[in-house]
Amino acid sequence: MKARTYARHVRESFKSIGRNGWMTFASVSAVTVTLLLVGVFIVLMLNMNKVATDIEKDVEVRVLLEIGTKQEEAKAVGDKIEKINGVESVDYSSKEEELKNLVKDLGDDFRLFEQDNPLYDVFIVKAENPRDTGKIAAQINKYDNVNEALYGEAKIEKLFNILEVSRNVGLVLIIGLLFTAMFLISNTIKITIVARRREIEIMKLVGATNWFVRWPFVLEGLWLGVLGSIIPIALVTTGYYYAYEFIKPKLQNHFIQILDFTPFIYQVNGLILLMGCLIGAWGSFMSVRKFLRV
Repeated sequence: MKARTYARHVRESFKSIGRNGWMTFASVSAVTVTLLLVGVFIVLMLNMNKVATDIEKDVEVRVLLEIGTKQEEAKAVGDKIEKINGVESVDYSSKEEELKNLVKDLGDDFRLFEQDNPLYDVFIVKAENPRDTGKIAAQINKYDNVNEALYGEAKIEKLFNILEVSRNVGLVLIIGLLFTAMFLISNTIKITIVARRREIEIMKLVGATNWFVRWPFVLEGLWLGVLGSIIPIALVTTGYYYAYEFIKPKLQNHFIQILDFTPFIYQVNGLILLMGCLIGAWGSFMSVRKFLRV
């Protein structure tokens, strides 16, 4: 496309936005609200996904060894566990270390057990894929000198199911909102096309190609998407900044973390702008394709 022709298309797209002031305002407002909701859902979903990943990574199997298991027998069990396909790490914790942790977490009352320690020697096992935890625990339970391999089966399976449903629901909502924005822009362009049908017919009579007619409308949708993304970007950035400053200190010593403000917010802003451009241009293209007989 020649530079002069492209400049003409750009001018025509801006003129159309100006001529259809109220429709432009209505469309940009609708796109703004839609992209704001999409932006908020993206921030929530990605942080929820981060929290879910942190929770999944914290899932572990606690392998209780039989009381009276000798050191060499315990080592043999550890070696067998390390060879299981999908095991990421294996850490040994003696019953003395287990009691120290219990006292640290729950208080000095548990020092009463120092003389007659009822706890087990333990292997703490983590899987490369948290969803393989149950399978690994089942295999460990078959080994000699293993009393039990615990991982909170019912709670963990329920947690995995909840996390999976939450991710899917969030994704469906975002896709639905994107299609809503595309529909709104498409309808705005459709009204513009009806209003300019005579002009388009004249353009075709003097030899204008299909794409020569379509380009201004596609660019108009693009500008509508860009304009509609400005306020969502500002609000999402401001909102996440204050949320991050409020939440981050409270999670400082916790294994669960939220995504760092940067570069995360720049990535979200870029995604919002890109979505605005794409749904605007695509919505316009589909409207022109469907309603223009050129």
